[in-house]
Amino acid sequence: MKKRSIIKTIFVGAISGCVAFITPSAVAQFESGTDDLTPTELLEQHSEQFKPEIIQITENIYTAVGYDGSNASLIVGETGSFIVDTLRATSAAEVVLAEFKKITDKPIEAIIYTHSHGDHIGGAKVFAQDFNPVIYARSNFAPEIRESSVIKARRVRGARQFGRNLSDDEIINRGIAPARTPTVGVGEGFLPPTETFGDEKLAVTIAGIQVEMVAAPGETDDQLYVWLPELEVLFSGDNFYRAFPNLYAIRGTPYRDVQQWANSVAQMSQLGADYLVPGHTRPITGEPEIQEALANYSAAIQTVYEQTIAGINRGLTPDELVQEVQLPPELASQPYLIEFYGAVPWAVRSIFTGYLGWFDGNPANLFALPPEAEAQRMVELAGGSELFLAEIKTSLDQEDYQWVLQLADHSIRLGGASAVEAKKLKIQALRALAEQQVNAPARNYYLSVANELEAELETE
Repeated sequence: MKKRSIIKTIFVGAISGCVAFITPSAVAQFESGTDDLTPTELLEQHSEQFKPEIIQITENIYTAVGYDGSNASLIVGETGSFIVDTLRATSAAEVVLAEFKKITDKPIEAIIYTHSHGDHIGGAKVFAQDFNPVIYARSNFAPEIRESSVIKARRVRGARQFGRNLSDDEIINRGIAPARTPTVGVGEGFLPPTETFGDEKLAVTIAGIQVEMVAAPGETDDQLYVWLPELEVLFSGDNFYRAFPNLYAIRGTPYRDVQQWANSVAQMSQLGADYLVPGHTRPITGEPEIQEALANYSAAIQTVYEQTIAGINRGLTPDELVQEVQLPPELASQPYLIEFYGAVPWAVRSIFTGYLGWFDGNPANLFALPPEAEAQRMVELAGGSELFLAEIKTSLDQEDYQWVLQLADHSIRLGGASAVEAKKLKIQALRALAEQQVNAPARNYYLSVANELEAELETE
């Protein structure tokens, strides 16, 4: 019979220092009764996932949630301990290490990187201390390129996606991370892997604990999951978290192999884990719950892939596909598949371009008119700039916000007095759309661009 334990949560009270314990049902309670919530309220409720806490998974396993943009875990063995993922900033890692030291003073024998994203590898030096731990990763481990020909564009888009320049009143969270994360020592604690594996699996014993690291391409090609078979604990990396997966990131990323991602999650669902620790958001406990969650997560990714490929083979364009591809109700209703972070339409577009590139198959788009030429002709069709601007205002009054954005862009491209008014209308539409969004990256992007346009108007 499988062992079951209550996940204990240690509230690290900066003032009171109190300790409280809650049950798994209490952990998940905030996810129930969401039918009557607005998108903003639902996103606000989702912020409970990122409360800074040390969560006790089993007798000797702990996970730090909410101290940075991702989770870091401590596993205590007979002769020492080891860490799974190390956060993004050294300042965050120092806070977490201080909490871990309250649990054990055993030496840290190893660090495992589940993948190469900066928010999982940036604090390794802090955890390593003077112990000289073995650092494990996949042999294709490839930290995100910091210096490249498009680094400026990715930084701008990344700042918008994560709402880095938004005020506290504007930002709610980042979908799988809190609204604010530490900035001191970002990336300064990275240590390169010292032992990698190129095969499907590496089995080792660390601090007396059997550890299996299994290749699991998904969000990144170098992703792995960590399985502790004797303890029935699974660390999924970023292939699972409590949100629809970010099969495409709007900050800009290379193609993420969606089918491999689905397969990796399906493989994890067959392990029989009694405890699941994601790379972001809170853990899940109980074999039936974990098996169902992982199976549904894999099925959601797979159905988006299959529907998209079927539509491509019917000759549909990306714009047509995003109107057709949807999660079935039994998957869309699952709390861990709400589109807090990833979005089905973005995944559809990514799959299309991943397989066929930019051309949508419509010959009208082989050599399309320049945006300015199209804008000029659209304004002329409306009878001139004044009538065109009036149409934008009417659309705003009718709360047709997406149409406002698309029309306003034509006026803005042409410049002049109409462009100034169009920017003002676009700002209103962007902020209105943000309030309708449960997807944190989309909300943050809308609000960030609205603020940027407002700043432009102040200088004009």
